[in-house]
Amino acid sequence: MKTTILAGCLLLVCFYSATFAQESDFEQYLSGFSYQERKDMKIDSKELVRLIKEKKVQFVDIRFKEEFEAWRMGFAVNIPLNELPKCLNELDKNRIIVTACPHKDRAIIAMVYLKTKGFKAKYLEDGLVGLAEYLRGDKARDFIR
Repeated sequence: MKTTILAGCLLLVCFYSATFAQESDFEQYLSGFSYQERKDMKIDSKELVRLIKEKKVQFVDIRFKEEFEAWRMGFAVNIPLNELPKCLNELDKNRIIVTACPHKDRAIIAMVYLKTKGFKAKYLEDGLVGLAEYLRGDKARDFIR
């Protein structure tokens, strides 16, 4: 019985410590937020395509699996936003992680979360819709080659 109570208390301490650490990380991110960070947290489709070609980014589509299956960019990995915390080991800390969704709302949440976890992260400011528009005709052909 004492062992069970002690184990329960230990789990609670670990849970609250982890929660506090996350809040601290987010507070630290907010406290350091600047005009430069506001600029650095975004990337547009043109820059994204350039960095993908240079293998400097990992492109993460954070939409739900069903959305990803309905239409996708073949060069993106799908990690739904609600699965991101348990999939951090799939991300390359040596590259910039660019998060994307159709209109950027979920991508911004994912980017902030990744920043608080020590990743170099940006969100696609024109969203997947903008990227699809950018990669038309000759640009799509040149990118795939």
